[in-house]
Amino acid sequence: MNGSITLRPLTLDDARVLAEWQTDAVLAAHAGWRPTSEAAEGEGWWRTSILNPDPLLLRLGVIHAGHLVGYVDLYGGEADERELGYLIGPSSQWGRGLATAAGEAAIAHGFEALGLQRIWAEAVAANLASVRVVEKLGLRSIGRGEAETFLGAESHYERFEILRDDWLARS
Repeated sequence: MNGSITLRPLTLDDARVLAEWQTDAVLAAHAGWRPTSEAAEGEGWWRTSILNPDPLLLRLGVIHAGHLVGYVDLYGGEADERELGYLIGPSSQWGRGLATAAGEAAIAHGFEALGLQRIWAEAVAANLASVRVVEKLGLRSIGRGEAETFLGAESHYERFEILRDDWLARS
């Protein structure tokens, strides 16, 4: 799957697609978003986010078969490490390996293009699919994080990391 994934900067044209994902109640619940009934409700926020990104956030669109199917984040202010995040949308796209492929592309970008030495991530323990993705990406568990509620259930974050040398050894 990862050969069919590319990453690119988000464009204003993507704002409508991203806002449409907010109308997907399943995706919104898993992402911790406030669901909207119409894409127009969230489009302005996405346009502003794309035009004026957080300076600590590198957010790249995930492209599969010519379509935006998600985004990946590499977040942080340290020169040699970032936090990995990912989202695939809409929820009808889940279960096809896109999150793993997107994560692989993001990690490669972090280590190759950005010269990072460490990439870390957190996944809510109750979100078993997300934990599986992080583990498939080769990140190792480094401990328990803060408490978090997921889909109404009390849980906590699990913390993971992958070091550049470990990633190179896997590649």
